[in-house]
Formats: sequence, structure tokens, C-alpha cells
Amino acid sequence: MKNKHEDIKLLKEIRRKEYNLIRNSNSYLIHERVKYNVKSALKILLPKYHVKGKYIGIYWPLKGEVDIRFIKENNNEKFALPSSSITKEISYHHWGNNQLELDSSRIPAPKKENAINPNDISILLVPAIAIDQDGYRLGYGGGYFDRLRQKDLWFSIPSFVVISDNCISRKPLPRDKWDLPFNGWISEKGLHQIEATK
Repeated sequence: MKNKHEDIKLLKEIRRKEYNLIRNSNSYLIHERVKYNVKSALKILLPKYHVKGKYIGIYWPLKGEVDIRFIKENNNEKFALPSSSITKEISYHHWGNNQLELDSSRIPAPKKENAINPNDISILLVPAIAIDQDGYRLGYGGGYFDRLRQKDLWFSIPSFVVISDNCISRKPLPRDKWDLPFNGWISEKGLHQIEATK
């Protein structure tokens, strides 16, 4: 008989397939609306959470994800990109004008830069396949962000998912005991903040 974790794993895989289909059908217009709201949300989030000189963690977009790299060009802040390792860990690195290399997940990352201490990051913007009303994110199944955010210093960083509204589940997504909620999301309907607790 399967254990509870195997049941949850199977349910997550089913939801991943469902929401991936939805996400990949999103129009250019939806992506543009989300991008516009990312700009608007930063006007709220940065004064609230950001400390000058610290980093804003963003991501390199994969297929179906909203491309928010534009905020680096229109901002005088410091930005960081994640890099995954073969041990399924994730770390953030300064993203300047240096050459990016493919990390263990084959995503461009500034691997040559030293890993940034979580104390030096003010806010994280993260992609997802789906998120529910309680802030529980459905990712790709590698557990990278789960392991990272299990560490208290990383969990204390305000972290928001960038996602289209049709990938926000009205019902709770399947979750394991180690899954942790995010502080909210930014969609084409705007910024939604929630209180995330362990």
C-alpha cells in the first residue's frame, strides 16, 4: 500500500500537468499585464521591505513563465539570480554584466559569482506552475525552494510568486509537511499579500 507522501506526490504530478497546460496557453497580453503589475507591486513592496544596497532576487524565465528580467534594466538596485546544484540545492548570486552559465538544471545563472548571504537579500520574486489561496506553491517537483526556505533566514525573506490568475488555485493544492507558504503573488489582477508562517 502506498504511503501518504506517495499519494501527495501523485496528486502534485496531476496538478502540475493540469496547470502547465493552462499556463502554456496564456496569451502574450496576459504576460504583459502581469509584467505591468510586477512594476506596480514593486512600488509597494520595495518601500516596505527593501533596504538600499541589498539584493532583489529574481529568476531566469522558463517556457510559460512571465519574463521579469526587464526590472533589472529600469532599476538602480542590485539583482540576484538563483543557481541550482547537482545536490538539488539552490543559491543566489549577483547578476551583473558578467557571462551567465548553465546551472545543473540547464538554466542560465551567474555561477562564477559568490553565493549571497540571505541577510543581503530583501525580497524574492519566484516563478511557479500554480499557487493556492494559502500561498502554497506548486513548482517543478525538484524541491529546490522547499529546501532553501526550510532555513529560517531564507524563510524570513518576503517571497512572492509571479503567476497568471488562471494558475491560482481556488482549492488547496496538495502539500507535503515540508511545504511552506509564500507571502503572496503578483498576477494580472495585481499584488495579493498574505501572512506566511511555518
